[in-house]
Amino acid sequence: MAKPENPALVFLGASGTVTGSRFLVTGGADRLLVDAGLYQGVRDLRRLNWAPFPVRPADLDAVVLTHAHLDHTGYLPRLVRDGFAGEALCTPGTAALAAIVLRDSAHLQEEDARYANEGGWSKHDPALPLYTGVDAERTLERLHPIAFGEPRSVGEMVVTLRRAGHILGSAVATVDVGDARVVFSGDLGRPDHPILRAPVPPPAASTLVLESTYGDRRHPAPDPDLFASAVRRTIDRGGVVLVPAFAVDRTELVLLELLRLRRAGEIPKVPIFVDSPMALDALDVYRAAAAAHSDELKAKRSAPLSDLDQLDVHRVRDAAGSERLNRPKEPCIIISASGMATGGRIVHHLLRQLPDPRNSIVLTGFQAQGTRGRQLAEGARTLKMHGRYVPVRAEVVALTDFSVHADADELVAWVASAPELPRTVYVVHGEPAASRALADRIQDELGIVAVVPRLGERVLLSS
Repeated sequence: MAKPENPALVFLGASGTVTGSRFLVTGGADRLLVDAGLYQGVRDLRRLNWAPFPVRPADLDAVVLTHAHLDHTGYLPRLVRDGFAGEALCTPGTAALAAIVLRDSAHLQEEDARYANEGGWSKHDPALPLYTGVDAERTLERLHPIAFGEPRSVGEMVVTLRRAGHILGSAVATVDVGDARVVFSGDLGRPDHPILRAPVPPPAASTLVLESTYGDRRHPAPDPDLFASAVRRTIDRGGVVLVPAFAVDRTELVLLELLRLRRAGEIPKVPIFVDSPMALDALDVYRAAAAAHSDELKAKRSAPLSDLDQLDVHRVRDAAGSERLNRPKEPCIIISASGMATGGRIVHHLLRQLPDPRNSIVLTGFQAQGTRGRQLAEGARTLKMHGRYVPVRAEVVALTDFSVHADADELVAWVASAPELPRTVYVVHGEPAASRALADRIQDELGIVAVVPRLGERVLLSS
């Protein structure tokens, strides 16, 4: 293999923020993008989705997707729309879930533009989607699944994916470029994920790019009664339990917990609605993986996925059925996306349910800065949706038990588990305080140079 000249890494996203993961690896004439994430949250970040990409998409040889979540895949249709024609390498699980996520994202892009035009609350006339369903379908043709541990050449580079334990299909990506090696954690899972096997240790590498979503905190000990008591209180006062949940992985975990609570007699038997076509499709992917005895799943822990029918879950796919849930006839539990209430059907439910003090909103994961979920978690008394404010009178309950991101202790332990410690760790995909805290810990405890890179910063990769 010819040695590429001046291998380098450029941080094109997820620098100083917990969203929009995009990292460019260059070597000789080769250009490889690791993750093509959508920016979410505050307006200034969302505007970056519309900025010209710093590299001509047609000049990218390939894209590597670490997993299917939107902040790691959701910009890919825009790249395809603007000329990217290479392969998007990912695991089979990511390919299956990304097809669901990207189709849904395109639909939401088109729906949001339509609502903005009908409501007259967009600053642009007409409001346009970032990409369309046609763009998403063209993108799915570019997905190229590779198995865990299977090396794949991209020009003079070699890509290998290893299990990350965050969601089904999630991977740690290793890129060998000449004599240099850089490892990307993607989003790293926890050692005790309810159904997924733990992340594998990182391979020996000179450079590690590490996420820091929870880089400044430890997950508290689970409170087994917090969710159950919120459900009981809400049902007792005749209200609705509204659960904003990520469609991929989080909905599965919420349903499994409800199944456990129901079996233990800790919550009453009330209707449970999953109002998200994407979540329902993702649930089917998880259940298929369990039926196929996927190596990603813990054999004994994945069995309950086949028992979810005992919950008598009502699957809501059509818009009319979703609209009827805005005026439920009896106390119930509604699970809907998105998990941070940035868009989708959950926004319509919040419009109706937030003003009623009988109801409760149960937040089940990390809420990024600038999202409606974050505002609710921080005690907002009003929330803006579709151009108008609504009062927050419903009870808001924030749960930490459902997080599938490694916390600070788990991230440091994962770095330390490498057969050889990296020379340099670049801390990304976190809010500034979280990234800085994790970088300081890695430097202090492991003696490794740890840096929080700037957006657009370019660094050389060494052997």
